[in-house]
Amino acid sequence: MKLFKNISLIIPALLFSATIYAQDIDVSALIKQGIQLNNAHDYAGAIEKYKQVLAADPENTQANYQLAYSLNASDKGVEAVPYLSKITKTSNSFTGPAFELLGGIYDANKQPQQAIDAYKEGLKIKPDYQPLYFNLGIAYFRAKQFAEAEQAAIEAIKLDPKHANSQRLYGLVTFHQNKRAAALMGFCSYLLLEPEGPRSDEAYTNMQSILKGGTLRAEDTKAEPSTIALNRVLNAAIAKAKPGSTSTEVLQNQLQAIFEAVGTLAEKQTGNDFFRHYYADFFYRLSKTDHMPAFAHLMGLSANKEAGKQWLQLNEDKRKALGAWIAGTERKF
Repeated sequence: MKLFKNISLIIPALLFSATIYAQDIDVSALIKQGIQLNNAHDYAGAIEKYKQVLAADPENTQANYQLAYSLNASDKGVEAVPYLSKITKTSNSFTGPAFELLGGIYDANKQPQQAIDAYKEGLKIKPDYQPLYFNLGIAYFRAKQFAEAEQAAIEAIKLDPKHANSQRLYGLVTFHQNKRAAALMGFCSYLLLEPEGPRSDEAYTNMQSILKGGTLRAEDTKAEPSTIALNRVLNAAIAKAKPGSTSTEVLQNQLQAIFEAVGTLAEKQTGNDFFRHYYADFFYRLSKTDHMPAFAHLMGLSANKEAGKQWLQLNEDKRKALGAWIAGTERKF
């Protein structure tokens, strides 16, 4: 299973409103030139510009960050750490991205615990910086600390529900804990945001694996009772789903049966409020609408690309109606 890459670490240039001079150096102009060179992938040129700035103004936050970014982009991530360390001791617009980049460097150098520590330290200063939670979840996932990764994914989703890869992360880490109802709904949420592409193909494959999972494995008895109950209800719903004349109709009937059964059970359970409210309740309500055909075609685009696209084009009104319903339906945390 391929892991998704960290989101882009570069951020929009935050140039100073006034031109600053230090030792006859035009700091603002040099930073702007460095960013232009960096965007052109001339990292060596960009590094030289930033070093000129730091020779005159060693504590310049933006130059320290941009230099670290360019060093990392040119496969010199270890050299970037001292520059990032300066920024992580402050609290400004670059603090969150600095911790994000620092954790990414540790992760790339196979230092998972250092990466986790960097993300957690950053969250103490910037608790509302969503990429730190997202990347913390990835670091936990790679370290096979799936329960911790799930909590990080939840916090990332709370801060940015429309961040597709956070939804995918939730699906993956719950899948690895055999929380199949949660994983299925995580992948569905991801595919609503990103129905096409290699990662979408993988999400669809994972969804099919869940739908074909059969009875519980022996080790599942070690899971929490609520998870065992949800897995059993999911399996029963799949078995009782109506047949269909096409693969998309089969998928629609399976998902509708699962959403109804899981939603009904989850409402009676206690704990795991995020799953119950954000996923189970939302998809239960969706199952009671007439938007399921459009939803199923979106979910199955990976398996039926041409037929799916044609159906969605011919039924654009239904796709728009599904989008309007989703936009107007609150998903509680």
